[in-house]
Amino acid sequence: MEALAARLATTRPQSLLVALRGDLGAGKTTFVRGFLRQLGHASAVKSPTYTLVEAYQTGGRRVYHFDLYRLNDPEELEAMGIRDYFESAGLCLVEWPEKGEPVLPLADLDIHITITEPGREVAISAHTDRGRTLLRQLNAEQQQQQ
Repeated sequence: MEALAARLATTRPQSLLVALRGDLGAGKTTFVRGFLRQLGHASAVKSPTYTLVEAYQTGGRRVYHFDLYRLNDPEELEAMGIRDYFESAGLCLVEWPEKGEPVLPLADLDIHITITEPGREVAISAHTDRGRTLLRQLNAEQQQQQ
């Protein structure tokens, strides 16, 4: 998870919304940790399960890590001013995005993590032009490495 996230972070997006889907323990927070580490964040990365969002300033960028697992009603997101996070030029990584629908905007990338034996299976889909561009970059890098 960390290696995949690091690859995405090396594309150096200026703004991005990534939806992270998967069961508990699938590796969503591990993905966020790898993304932040690649941008230069050296401190601990904790899941904002109770605060809903954790903000980081690293690598000259604002990164917002959302965990919506405990969200009771998507309208709570409106009350916290969530649209401001997505309208700013920041990187937003959202765990459990299905709990925030339909309030959340369309994700650039949707990453679905499935626990398999002995590891993880990841499916990435792009929903915007920015997401499609990043996915093409990731695929091109993958092909060059093979």
